[in-house]
Parts: sequence; structure tokens; C-alpha cells
Amino acid sequence: MDPDEKDICEFLKSWQGQYVSVKEICRRAGGKWRFKDDPNWAIPVLQRLKEQNLVESDTTGHVRLIPEKKDKDKKKWWLSPEHKKILEESGKFEEVIDIKEEEETEGGEQKTEGGEQK
Repeated sequence: MDPDEKDICEFLKSWQGQYVSVKEICRRAGGKWRFKDDPNWAIPVLQRLKEQNLVESDTTGHVRLIPEKKDKDKKKWWLSPEHKKILEESGKFEEVIDIKEEEETEGGEQKTEGGEQK
């Protein structure tokens, strides 16, 4: 990614998913001297970013960074029972996973802390 592409991407990150006009990008992403030298400097750079699927445009020609896809299979973090209790009492904790359910194997056996089966 060249410096112009980085400047535009950094500028669009500050708008967090909102569409921004090309003229506004030309005016503010590269600085006022860059805009005075060439008012349309960002147009070919935006075309390259579209080809690389880093930005998308709407029907009016405004562009934004393509939002990152969030993984549905997020990594599960282990939580101590004390912390689990505190978070459950706060009411802001969902999808509690019991350790007992996670430790059970297919044969119904449980693993101990050392990984040995009972």
C-alpha cells in the first residue's frame, strides 16, 4: 500500500463506517497544500482501493472502508467461578459456559486438570 492509499484509509477510519464524499477526501486526507496542487488527487487512488476491495461506494459516489467481518466463532475464554459470579450479578454477562460441560469428552468421561481421564 502506497502512502496515498494509507492516508486515505487512515482518514476513512476516523469516519467509522460512514460514507464520505470524494471531494471531502481530496480536501482533508492529504492536507490543504495537496488539495491546492491537485483538487482531484484522490480519485485514482480511490479507484485502486476499490479494485483491492478495501473501500466501497454507494449510489451517490461516496466511499467508505469496507467493514471487517466479525467471526461468529470467537475464541472462548476461560473464566474463574468467582469472576463468573460477579459478572452474572452485574447483569451484563451473557452466554455463560460451564467448565463441566466443556471438559466432558464424547465417551462421557471427564478430564482432570492434568489432562488425564477419570
